[in-house]
Amino acid sequence: MDLELTKAEERVMKILWKLKKGVVRDIINGYDEPKPAYTTVATILKILEKKGFVTRKPIANSFEYRPLVKKSDYTNGIMKSLVKNYFSNSFKNLISDFSKNENLSTEEMESILEYFKKKLSEKKKK
Repeated sequence: MDLELTKAEERVMKILWKLKKGVVRDIINGYDEPKPAYTTVATILKILEKKGFVTRKPIANSFEYRPLVKKSDYTNGIMKSLVKNYFSNSFKNLISDFSKNENLSTEEMESILEYFKKKLSEKKKK
């Protein structure tokens, strides 16, 4: 399965993850104005089905769509790809770059440090 989605596909998935299931009209209602055309969303859903992100079942004269990929799985895959392709496969490089370029406050850095200390402690207990 290709974890790469276009912006349009990702927008449809975000709405569908929130809804849990829905027909094309439900997904369109999840958009802000201007809302996309029915055929545009239907086409994106067909592509997402081919990519293995959604499944559909017939409902009356329409289809109900459900996500096959969890939002957390998609997010993790995107993060791993980002780290691999832009930070030499190193989360340390990612955090280092953000701390330099994003002007993280002392409080934010301390919060990150505490988070990782907690995770390290949990891993050592296992």
